[in-house]
Amino acid sequence: MTAGCTHLAQVRPVTPTTHGCEECLRSGSRWVHLRTCLTCGHVGCCDSSQGKHATGHFHETGHAVVQSAERGESWRWCYVDQKLV
Repeated sequence: MTAGCTHLAQVRPVTPTTHGCEECLRSGSRWVHLRTCLTCGHVGCCDSSQGKHATGHFHETGHAVVQSAERGESWRWCYVDQKLV
């Protein structure tokens, strides 16, 4: 993890709430890639998706750190610091 991100204190052991983007599943929309909120487990779509629901979740909740939910990827991103953590 990268030093300098104070938002890592928000990270909790979470279980993803769905197997797809929560909002896209409700609306019948499609997503490109998924991100899991490491504070509450919300699953949202990435900014390449039309809904940009992972970023929207951050703006609504302030939950700053997400992890890629894509197979074979384990990187984490802090929306506040705009960097990998």
